[in-house]
Amino acid sequence: MRKTFVVAAMLAASPLAFAGNNNVGCGVGTIIFDHQSGVAPQVLAVTTNGTFGNQTFGISSGTLGCSRDGVVANPVRVSMFVGSNMDQLARNMSAGHGQSLNALADLIGIKNHEKVAFFQLTQRHFAQIVPTAHITAKQMVTNLSAVMSSTPEFAPYARNV
Repeated sequence: MRKTFVVAAMLAASPLAFAGNNNVGCGVGTIIFDHQSGVAPQVLAVTTNGTFGNQTFGISSGTLGCSRDGVVANPVRVSMFVGSNMDQLARNMSAGHGQSLNALADLIGIKNHEKVAFFQLTQRHFAQIVPTAHITAKQMVTNLSAVMSSTPEFAPYARNV
């Protein structure tokens, strides 16, 4: 019996293991367990969200911490992309344009009409995003997210990084 419960809990949470800082999505469970860390609060939050089926309501109504205009994003893909393209991304960011930077914008979900402003943002804040030549991909992603979070136009996209 215990083995079945553990496997069920792992299967229920496994798609969320790659979701980044918010592994549980939005909904009542997310609100109830807000700012709690660890496996237990995450499993309880996702179980609450799933049991009550409130994410659909939250997304359609823009409540419960959900956004009606949200983007389905996979921050792991962003981190993997940054890790594989750091040198080229750094060059593109410093120049304010380029193929790798455009691909990153696509992964983050930046709308086409906002890309030029995003490219300018990364160029303007390049020293914050890439403060040293020995930066890790995780640090670069964290710095980019911080810069985006502090800019009203791009703050909604920061959760996709």
